[in-house]
Formats: sequence, structure tokens, C-alpha cells
Amino acid sequence: MKIFQSITYYLGVYREFIGKRLYIVFGLTAAAALTEGFGITLILPLIEAADAGDGGLDGGSTAVRFIYSILGVLGIEESVVGILIFIGAVFIGKGVLKFVEGSYASYLRAQLLREIKGKMFNAYRVMDYGYYAHNNTGHFINVINGQINNFIRSFDTFTRFLTMIIITVSYLSIAFLLAWNFALMAVGIGFVLLFLFKFLNAYVQELSRKTASEESVLNKFLVQTIQSFKYLTSTNQMQHLKGGVMASIDKLANYMYRQGAASAFTQAIREPVSVIFLLFVIIIQVAVFDSPIAPIFVALLLFHRGMQHMIGIQDDWQKTMEKIGSLEMVVEEFETLKKNTEQTGEKKLGPLSEGITLENIYFKYNNNDDHVLKDLSIHIPVNKMVAFVGESGAGKSTLIDMLTLLLRPQLGSVHIDNINSEEVELASWRSQIGYVSQETVVFDDTIANNICLWKGDYKKDEEVRERIHKAAKRAYVDEYIENLNDGYDTVVGDRGVRLSGGQRQRLFIARELYKNPNLLILDEATSSLDTESERYIQKSIDSLKGSLTVVIIAHRLSTIKNADLIYVVEKGRVIEQGTYEELSLNRKSRFSRMVQIQSL
Repeated sequence: MKIFQSITYYLGVYREFIGKRLYIVFGLTAAAALTEGFGITLILPLIEAADAGDGGLDGGSTAVRFIYSILGVLGIEESVVGILIFIGAVFIGKGVLKFVEGSYASYLRAQLLREIKGKMFNAYRVMDYGYYAHNNTGHFINVINGQINNFIRSFDTFTRFLTMIIITVSYLSIAFLLAWNFALMAVGIGFVLLFLFKFLNAYVQELSRKTASEESVLNKFLVQTIQSFKYLTSTNQMQHLKGGVMASIDKLANYMYRQGAASAFTQAIREPVSVIFLLFVIIIQVAVFDSPIAPIFVALLLFHRGMQHMIGIQDDWQKTMEKIGSLEMVVEEFETLKKNTEQTGEKKLGPLSEGITLENIYFKYNNNDDHVLKDLSIHIPVNKMVAFVGESGAGKSTLIDMLTLLLRPQLGSVHIDNINSEEVELASWRSQIGYVSQETVVFDDTIANNICLWKGDYKKDEEVRERIHKAAKRAYVDEYIENLNDGYDTVVGDRGVRLSGGQRQRLFIARELYKNPNLLILDEATSSLDTESERYIQKSIDSLKGSLTVVIIAHRLSTIKNADLIYVVEKGRVIEQGTYEELSLNRKSRFSRMVQIQSL
């Protein structure tokens, strides 16, 4: 019963994505199988027409009489040439049906790929930041690329498995009409074989689950190694990751070998079992029942094909089990993402007009951890420059994630223009934000596309081109770009590897300035710049004062001298606030001591 439950479950999973169209494949398969079985059965009247039989076949079984009635209507019941032409026409029809069935199955396969990858990407696009933070990049790449590809392959083998059942039933049904006793014998032996194979199927299914899980581990190692290639190679530490990579590869190779051995066993016994059964049938038919050879010949041909396909049922089910771990991982990922979808409100925000307020915020990442933010309350007025300073681990970056609504407080509230963040439509708020983080975000594309982020065509759209040049100039990266051979069409490489650290950061800033945000967040935006570049960027930031809301996280206190308001954060709390002058002149303030330390 378990196998039938599994078939129903997997069928439901595939149907969820491609609907009832799935059944059209099986209908076409059944038509092709019945056509082929009918063509094989036509050998009986062909033998009689050639006087090769013992006569009387037209008075035999119901199936034979039906065939003779069709030939009689066509007027070819005694014509060898006519029957041969009819057999040829039947098999041509079968070929056409097989072509249609195969083409339609390929179409469904493509639809399944489109549906499931698109759905997974959209699910990742709106996943909760907490879920993203608790997983690694390798996991996401493994699921959307590797495991979904295996999911598609499992669909191939599963449809073959079901079509093999249909074909087997078709052959044995026709054979049953010719010789019911031997058809029952074939079915009985087939079910015994499938029962014995259930242990092998369970073994292969477990290997599939282990393979899917281990592929995530390997992807994690590979992504981290490639992303850190420069550092690992420069410091000769690549070999330390080699152990984990090779151990994972060894496990996958072992699983692959064991799955292959199980498949080879099934393939190896396929022909012998079928032939031994046929020999057994011939002995019973001739030696015991002394039956005529002509119907035996046709029935055995059908039995042979039926038995071949019955073993094929096991083979394709086993191949399905080899990939079923991927199906289960993909389904589980969808279910997990449903529980971890980012919640958004319905109120669309207009341009920021009043400011942002955080009231009595408490936040911790895990239940067993200490609070990162504790009873924190701040106000960021519109069109003002506000800075947050404090030692590493004080909670500044977490606070920024509160402003972008990536994180939500366990206690307290965030209000944007006096609207509770729980009610805010996230897209309407985040579309107003420009965010320059500590880690530069640069894509493997042209400089122009990195600045406009594919929002227009640099070569064809003059307005887009002017905006890109303006943003680059404001970020003081225009002169460098124009001196390149390909200018704004220069491809910067993976994560901007062909640029210096300062150039990457200025390119990052240019992108955010291109966006014309209402809120610009600068999280250590000048930390990787040389002194000259930092001076230019500082002038650019200062020029924004009063035209939009700017939030700065800074360790270099010299970069926030012109801020309208400075918050000093320590251990998740605001301990001081004021202007640069007010805080630095207060000799007892924590900020004043920080200024003195940096002045040494």
C-alpha cells in the first residue's frame, strides 16, 4: 500500500505545477501501446493467410474474431499483402502517437521547469530576512539550480514509470484475451517481483535523500571557496578548505556508485527473468496442454513485451527514487518559505515627509541570546543628516536593518511618517531608500548597468545616459570611468574584481545617487576609500544636506562633523545625543573621549 500512497503523493506534487495536462501524456501513451499491441496481434491472421497455421483461428478467441471482423470490413482477411500493408499502417500510426506523446511530454517538462524555478525565485525574493540570515548561499543555489533540475529529472522517470504501467497493462490485456491463463501467470510473477524489489526501492530512496542533503553541503563549500579565492590563495590557506570539499565529494561519489549498482542489478535481471518466464510458458503450453503453436507464438510475443515492461516498471520507479530526495527537498523548501515569507502591510507610503521614529525597541536574533537593542528610542527628522556612532557590536547595523524593515522588533514600534511599520507596504518604503553598505555590491556587468541597475539602455536612452553620468560625477568616479578603453561599457568582473576597493565603493555610491532616494543610508560608506576619494565623497554627502534624509554609520568621526544630530550607541542603548559641537565640547561625554582617541 505504501507504494500506491507514494505514487498518489508524487502525482499530486507534479499536478500542482502543471495541472491536468499531465494526464494527456498517459492517454497518448495508452493509445500508442494499444496500437502496437493490435499490430502484433495482426500476426495471427497473417499466419493463416499464408497457410502457416493449423486453421480455425477465425473461430478462436474474442480478440481473434474481432481482428478478423476488421479485416473483413477492409476486404483483406485472406490477403497477405493487404494484411502486411495494414500492419505497416498500424505501426506508422503508433509512431505518430509516440511522437506526439514524446513532444507533449517535453512541453510539459519545459512548463514544469518554468513554473517551479519561477515560483522558487519569487518565494526567495520575498523571504524573511531572518530565514536568509540563518542559511548559506550554497543552500539557496543548490535548491534553485541543482535540486530543481533533479526534480525535473524525477518527473521524466516518474512519467516513464506510469507510462510503463499503462503499456504493460495494454500488452497483458490483449494477451489475456488470447490466453487468459498465461496472462494471469505473468501478472502473478510480476507482482511477486515488484514485492521483492520494494526493499531495493527503499534503499535507493534513502540514498537520494542523502545525496540531496550532501549537495547543499558541497555547494556551501564551493561558494565560500570561490568567493574568498583571492584571500585563500594569497595566504596559502586553500588546503584547509580542501578537506571539507573532498569529504563531501567522496560522500556524493559513494552515493552515486551505490545508486548505479542498484540500477545495474535491475537492468541485469530484466532480460533473463523475461526469457525464463517465456520458456516456462512454452513448456506448459506445448508439453502439458498440447496447444497449437500459432496462438502461442503471438501470445508469447505479447507476454515477452509485457514482462520486459513489467521489469521496466521497477527500473523506472527505482530511477525515480534516485531523484526523489530532490523532490522532497524542493517541496520542503516551498513549505518552509511559506512560513518565512516577509509580511507586508497595505498602506502605500508617499515620499518621506515627516521622519522616522523608533520607540522603546527591544530586539534579539535568537531566543537564547541577549538583546542587541534594549529600550532604544530615536527620531530621524526628514531632510536631516543623522549619524550613529559607537563601538563594534553596539547594535548600529541592527538599527539600520530596523529602518529598512528587514528586521522587526520583538517589543516596541517603528513609525514612518507616523504610520506603524506593520501597516506599511514594504515596496513603497524600500523604493525610497538608497543604501551603501560596508560590503560593496557590484555585479558582473558593465559600469553603466551597475549604476542604473538595468533600469534603462545606456546606449539608446539619452535620459538614462545623462543620469548615469551625473551620478558618476557626484560620486567622483566619472574621470576614472572615462579613461577606461570601453568607458561606461567596461565589464567589471565578478563582484567588481577588476576594480580597486575605492573604485568599487564609489561605483556603489553612484548607483544609490542615480536612484534619487528620499532616505540615503551610508553604512561605513567611506571606510575603504583613500584619503583623496574620501574627501570628494564627503563633499558629495555634505552637498546632499537638506535635500534628503541621510543616515550615517561612521567610525571615522571626522566624516560626521556636519551632521544635524548624532546618536551615540552603546550595548544596544542610546547613551548620548546632540550635535558634533555639543558632544565634543562636553569633556565628560563618551563621544568626546572617542574624538580624543581618534585625534591621537
